Amino acid sequence: MRGARLGRWAAAVPMALLALATVYPLLFTGNVAMKTRRDYILDRFAPADSLNADNVVTAWTSVGMGRYFANSLIVVTASVVMLLLIGSMAGFALSRLRFRGSSVVFLGCLAALFVPFQVIMVPLARVMADSGLIDTYPGLVLAYVAQFLPFTVFLMTSYYATIPMEIVDAARIDGNTIYGVYRRIMLPLGAPALLSVGILDALFCWNDVLIALLMMPSAEHRTLMVGVTSLQGQYSDDIPTFGAGVLIAAVPVLMIYLFLQRQIADGVTAGSTKG
Repeated sequence: MRGARLGRWAAAVPMALLALATVYPLLFTGNVAMKTRRDYILDRFAPADSLNADNVVTAWTSVGMGRYFANSLIVVTASVVMLLLIGSMAGFALSRLRFRGSSVVFLGCLAALFVPFQVIMVPLARVMADSGLIDTYPGLVLAYVAQFLPFTVFLMTSYYATIPMEIVDAARIDGNTIYGVYRRIMLPLGAPALLSVGILDALFCWNDVLIALLMMPSAEHRTLMVGVTSLQGQYSDDIPTFGAGVLIAAVPVLMIYLFLQRQIADGVTAGSTKG
């Protein structure tokens, strides 16, 4: 009994310290964002005297974080829709349709997961520039789809492989075409995986800096994370405003993790078990 209690404490204490180390930067950033510049200079670690949202308003309006937020929302929404549509169709085809070269295609998707973006960024930038897609929403959406599609296809293929083949055969016997099987059977059955993978893809696209910085060089089309990065140089002497910008970028991601953490965990383990 005592040994079991000590074991629980041995696991609980490190996890509590890890949780504190994770939460403290966010709390510190929120506290800094509520301070005036004078209060921050006098004591950066002291609690803010009041909940002052002036820095958040300034960051949202004057600094342009509202425009950056809208840019990110447009790009992430379009990218996730395309990723889920193409990824679910490819996952269904690779897991349930028999055609020559399907194994090679799946192995190619696996291999693409191990290719860092830095390896392909120069050729990608040249192709996008020649196509006139630099500094455009479609260009950034296509770059995100190209970067994160192998991950989406892999998870959807793994998930669809757990669905019994008899269901597909029964649907074909009932007169459904391949498209009908995908639309009427596989899409509804794959809804949990689509939700989980969609959340993960949205987080990947939302938190990206490198691809967005490469594809959107103008200030007008910056995404939120690129805008936050630019604040570090423009407002190096106004840390509370910079903290407010960081807080604006972090809150959506934090809300997703708080309310959809189960779906995120399910997405990471999608297709890893049978049944």
